[in-house]
Amino acid sequence: MRKMSYAFVLIATLATPATAVAADENLKQVVEKLASAYADNISKQNPAGIAALYANGGMLVNNTGTITDVTKYYEGAFKAGINHDDITIDVVQPLGTDAIVATGEYHLTGKNESGAPIDLTGFWTGVDVREGGAWKIRMLTAFPKAPPPKN
Repeated sequence: MRKMSYAFVLIATLATPATAVAADENLKQVVEKLASAYADNISKQNPAGIAALYANGGMLVNNTGTITDVTKYYEGAFKAGINHDDITIDVVQPLGTDAIVATGEYHLTGKNESGAPIDLTGFWTGVDVREGGAWKIRMLTAFPKAPPPKN
């Protein structure tokens, strides 16, 4: 009987890392799905679609401050010429059962009113939460990469 208990504990212990990895892979898929929808809405110039990806009370934080009216912000970004976003995901970690923290990079491109190219790269961090059965963005921070140091 005691040997059977030890065997069960050993099996449970060995199975736990695989379960954790599978859960992390599923969380990465959640973030990939949100990032893909975000980029797709930028390509479609759809500020309301981007805003719909945010949770109630969700916010975007960038070098200009905290933005709660995401629709208005992206209307301005599209008017300025932004029309494409390549998003990469570097790290995804759970924050309990209904929240995720993730980091990555973005690369925004487009053309301004005079036709000059827009090329912005930077880092992002996000906190995503489960709201009403769907994953939503609670807070997204985005900031530009620092220029290379001068020699």
